Amino acid sequence: MYKTKKLLRRFLLYTVLLFFFLIFTFPFYYVFVLATRSYDTIFNIPPPIIFGQHSLYNLHRLIRQIPFGMNAIHSTAIAILATSTRLVFCTASGFVLAKYRFPGKSLIFSFILITIMIPRFLNIIPLFKMMVWFKWVNTYLPMVIPGMADAFGIFLMTQYLSTSIPDELLDAARIDGLNEYKILIFIGFPLAKPGLGVLGTVTFIGSWNDLLYALVMLPERNMQTIPVALSSLHLMAEGDFGALMMGNALALIPLILVFIFFSKKIISHIIAGSLKG
Repeated sequence: MYKTKKLLRRFLLYTVLLFFFLIFTFPFYYVFVLATRSYDTIFNIPPPIIFGQHSLYNLHRLIRQIPFGMNAIHSTAIAILATSTRLVFCTASGFVLAKYRFPGKSLIFSFILITIMIPRFLNIIPLFKMMVWFKWVNTYLPMVIPGMADAFGIFLMTQYLSTSIPDELLDAARIDGLNEYKILIFIGFPLAKPGLGVLGTVTFIGSWNDLLYALVMLPERNMQTIPVALSSLHLMAEGDFGALMMGNALALIPLILVFIFFSKKIISHIIAGSLKG
């Protein structure tokens, strides 16, 4: 009787999990289905749910209308640079706020918390004027440098490092002769891997999908990223939804790979946070 109840609970649990898995993954699957469909069948009723045979045609139409390969290079370079620099500077800033005592520390941390609440679009115009003044428009610099040490990244790493690294370990390292920079490099970064995985995933996905900020800072077509190029394709070739869906499907692949690679880090960070909380 006990085994029957246990099997029944497990069956119900797996059924619920499968239900939500299908709900959350179907939109991604459907994008890939539409990417292989012709324009005539995309809007069919009932909608198509199996793959078609027009993937090469849609890919050809996509490449002929926008420089998708160059757009992908720009998106990849910006996402990698933004993610790597943000990990370094936010971790270093978070380590200082989490493990050192100095005058004004609470005030600085409170200011960081306040800036998190400010919507990002409010600073686009003044930031654009600054980039024009620096002559950085149509370069990678405005897409990377302003976000190197952003408030959310510093807050996340401060919270993670404050609980994941014991102060006794840092004191032992100082007794062994390590200076503060070596402590950060050889102790801070290795022990912050789960937090780095979360911040890196969030940053890469945010940078890859950024449309509004990239649209303002990279107006020239030769410097456009994938989201900007696909939005212009939608305006230029109205009705060519096959090519548009192919571009969306190709743009999804790096995000899916990044999530699969870092998913264990994210889950371990969430579990660690819930246990400590």
